[in-house]
Amino acid sequence: MTTQTPPLVSLQDPKDVSIDVIEAELRSIWQSYSDNEDGIIATRATSFTFIVYEPEPTQYLLAALGFYTGPIDGIAGPRTTAAIKSAQKAYALEVTGKSNQDFIHKLQTEFEQAKANGQLNEQQKVAAGSYSPDLEGTGIADSIAASNPCRIITLCPTVGEDEGVKAQVSAYCPINKRSQNTLICCEYITLRGTAAALERVGGIISELTISGLPTFVWWKASPEPEYGLFKRLASQGDTLVVDSSTFSEPETQLLQLGQMLDQNIPLADLNWARLSPWQELTAAAFDPPERRSAVLEIDRVTIDYEKGNPAQAVMFLGWVASRLQWKPVSYEHEGGDYDMLRVKFINNEQKTIEAELAGVPLADWGDVLGDLISIKLSSTNLQADCCTVLCSGTTGCMRMEASGGAQACRIEQVTSLADQKTDQLIEKQLQRWGPDALYEESIDVMMAILQLAENN
Repeated sequence: MTTQTPPLVSLQDPKDVSIDVIEAELRSIWQSYSDNEDGIIATRATSFTFIVYEPEPTQYLLAALGFYTGPIDGIAGPRTTAAIKSAQKAYALEVTGKSNQDFIHKLQTEFEQAKANGQLNEQQKVAAGSYSPDLEGTGIADSIAASNPCRIITLCPTVGEDEGVKAQVSAYCPINKRSQNTLICCEYITLRGTAAALERVGGIISELTISGLPTFVWWKASPEPEYGLFKRLASQGDTLVVDSSTFSEPETQLLQLGQMLDQNIPLADLNWARLSPWQELTAAAFDPPERRSAVLEIDRVTIDYEKGNPAQAVMFLGWVASRLQWKPVSYEHEGGDYDMLRVKFINNEQKTIEAELAGVPLADWGDVLGDLISIKLSSTNLQADCCTVLCSGTTGCMRMEASGGAQACRIEQVTSLADQKTDQLIEKQLQRWGPDALYEESIDVMMAILQLAENN
């Protein structure tokens, strides 16, 4: 079911300002609406600051079209420049190595055509999976502002010439947040420039957060632990929000998340939130008294996910292993059409548990790359009542049934993950405070699994 964003009253349309007078410009907006003739008073929200790091789509599109293989981070290095030149040459454009709006429009057109014609290979699909044009611009900000009036600071790293940082301010008020004659309103600050230019004004960005109120940072790009602005925002924010479904190098970047947790950086992953229906149904399957002890008999785990990004599958496996106190002891990557991963664990009784993760190639790939398709928990002890199959969509159980034995299992269908839109997940995240112990424990096991992979 889709939800419509409540209407917003515009107090100030986007206005270009000098970066050093942003606060003064915002104050003047509220002063002008503090005593209106019509009796309506507009006041700034005093809830939290929400910083969004959102690169322009140049790197996403270059990767999706096969020109670029580096991280999608908004930082224009030699690989980005070379990719731009290659694309400009391929499309008979002037070869400058610089991006602009005309170039981005050309890439968008070529991407849509290639997608419609089924011309994207597996690697390009992975890159395309991290490109979310529906979340660009003010749409997501308006959705957040309507439910959670706050100060939104959007950082837009560009891949063009370094011309410093350009700033805009605006203010909008959701009608549904009206209290008698007072509107509680959202402030928007947009800063646009190259990654290097934004890093130079990192101190100003920190000063723009509202003192004494929480700060959320949504890093809509690959984590870059060595990028000065990333380090500053990650250390100063109350919660750093990422989405591992968009990672271009999932295993490497998931390890980075674990390392950040080790450094006590407060972290939230929207992709972890997508696992909640699977976790709830898995736990419910072993709630009946007659099945509670059977959970200890599980020694086989099979997980199918949409090929391209194993983050959800590995995190779910980490969650199961952390709950049942399994320790990973071996990792094998077989690759192939199903990009097979095999992990062995031992439990406290030194019993061996085997897990198999399969990336299933789908012709109709969804909005979130790597979504879980089906899960089977079973035992080599045929007398154990622990076999459980969870499936999503119409094809979810087909492979599990083909492997045999699914009919003797408890089978549950998971509600479509399409209902868990990114904007809804981020709105829920903005209601959460403090660390998620369950996530951290699961990531610890996931880290141990991926470190085995690194050592292979």
